[in-house]
Amino acid sequence: MAKKVTMQQIADAAGVSKFAVSRALTGKPGVSEYTREMIIKTAAQLGYFKAEPKRYPIEQAVEQDHIADNTGTILVLFPNIRSQNRSSLYWGPVFDGISARLNEKGLDILTLTEPSSDRMFSVLNPEAIRGIITVGAISTSVLLEIYRLRIPLVMVDHEEPAVHADTVFTDNVKCMRELVLMLIGKGYRHFQFAGELPDAASFRERWFGYRSVLEEMQIQSNQQPGLLGPNNEHIRKAIEEMEIEDLPEVFVCANDFTAVVVLRALKNRGIDVPERCSVTGFDNTRAEEPIMASIHIDKEHLGKRAVDHLLWRIEHPDQPFERKLIYSELVVRDMHQTKLL
Repeated sequence: MAKKVTMQQIADAAGVSKFAVSRALTGKPGVSEYTREMIIKTAAQLGYFKAEPKRYPIEQAVEQDHIADNTGTILVLFPNIRSQNRSSLYWGPVFDGISARLNEKGLDILTLTEPSSDRMFSVLNPEAIRGIITVGAISTSVLLEIYRLRIPLVMVDHEEPAVHADTVFTDNVKCMRELVLMLIGKGYRHFQFAGELPDAASFRERWFGYRSVLEEMQIQSNQQPGLLGPNNEHIRKAIEEMEIEDLPEVFVCANDFTAVVVLRALKNRGIDVPERCSVTGFDNTRAEEPIMASIHIDKEHLGKRAVDHLLWRIEHPDQPFERKLIYSELVVRDMHQTKLL
């Protein structure tokens, strides 16, 4: 049996350092896109991504056949968007969950940032990739190429109408409904939603959950269009330009990052929080901020479930595509105390 190609062999063949090879193959910064593509191409030519049988201790022999079916390289693809990468407070833990589960299963992992052109599969051999997990909003053109090549695909927190594929989401509608119902239960009646609606399917689902509760409870809301994006800078300006009498009791935000933008815009206007306005978030990434409530998403679990479903898809290629929803918990902060409801 041929020995597995080492990073040093790839470095020697590509004429770069072993450090550069390590950074390129794990998707970490520190090498240029040109060097990264050259290293990946060299690794592919040397057979680095080829699946090979793995050896397991005797006590695992009962499960060996099943595990061997799952050997190979899984590609984890990040979008070419600065806020959606491994250093993100949200996406970093999702990747950690993906990586941990793949390690448990004995699978190789290749991490890439979506190329700025459609050259990804000119440097990657599709036949060497067992499956792909996309993390965040990958471009339609790349998703269509994956779909055309019939590579098993699971998308985390993203969907594309042109591509039929499995997806894994937080149960955004249900969780946002619980948050808004909690606010109404506390006596609040005047709300504004703030979020970059064009940015992500999850944000649009949270907006839908918010609106559905207000409609069911027959609560009128004169929504300010500027608070719905297209970006957080637009939202900040919209708050700074609002008349004092138009400020709501609560700004319900699509995520914690937007909640921080809202908090700073209110502070710049000298608005007391939470005395005059309260602010809620979603994803619980900014617990140190005066955010009244948020939804705690177990981001590592989200990544692990994406791997689980990809392995299931590899074994069941002809089954209908699925949209997996994962429930998350409402966190309400009461001054100096935080509790899970």
